[in-house]
Amino acid sequence: MQSLSPRAQALGAAVLCLVLAVAAGLAVDSRLDRHWILRGLTVFLAICCAALLLTDQSRRLRQIITAIGLAMFGLIIPWSQTTWSKPPEIEFALQVATDAKNAAEKASSSSVTVANVKTAAEARGGAIGSFPTEKSPQVHGADAYPVIVRAKRDQGRPWACVSFTGLTAKVRPC
Repeated sequence: MQSLSPRAQALGAAVLCLVLAVAAGLAVDSRLDRHWILRGLTVFLAICCAALLLTDQSRRLRQIITAIGLAMFGLIIPWSQTTWSKPPEIEFALQVATDAKNAAEKASSSSVTVANVKTAAEARGGAIGSFPTEKSPQVHGADAYPVIVRAKRDQGRPWACVSFTGLTAKVRPC
C-alpha cells in the first residue's frame, strides 16, 4: 500500500476542516448566536494552513507549524465553540423559549409576550429580570425584550437573555 503524497494529505485535511466546521456550526441550536464571524475566520485560517502545507513542502519546521495551526483552527476551536455554546443557563433559556412559544401558539397569538416568557420561566423554577440586591435593588430586564432569564429564583448570575420577534426566539448570554 502506497502512502498519500503530502499534497493529497493537505488537501484532505482542508476538506476535513470544512466538513467539521459546517457540522459544528449546524450542531448548535438555531436560536443561539452561532458566532458565524468567528467560525468563518477559523475556517479561513484552517484553509490557509492547509494551503501552506499544500504549496510549501521545503522546511520541516514550517510543515509542523502549519499542521499545528490546521489542528487548532480546523479541529480544536470549532469543537470547543460547539461544546461551550450551551452552558446550563443557556439550556434553561432555550427550554423557556420553547415553552413560551408553545404557550403563544396555544393561545393563537402571532407573537410571544414577556408574560409568556415569565410564566414559562416560573413554571420551570426560574425567574425573569435581574436579581435585586442591596447594591442594585431595581430589577432590570423584566419588562421588555431582551428579557433576562434566571434558572433559579434566588440566584443572580449566570443568566441568559431571551428576545422574540413574532414567534422566533433569539437566546444569548448577557
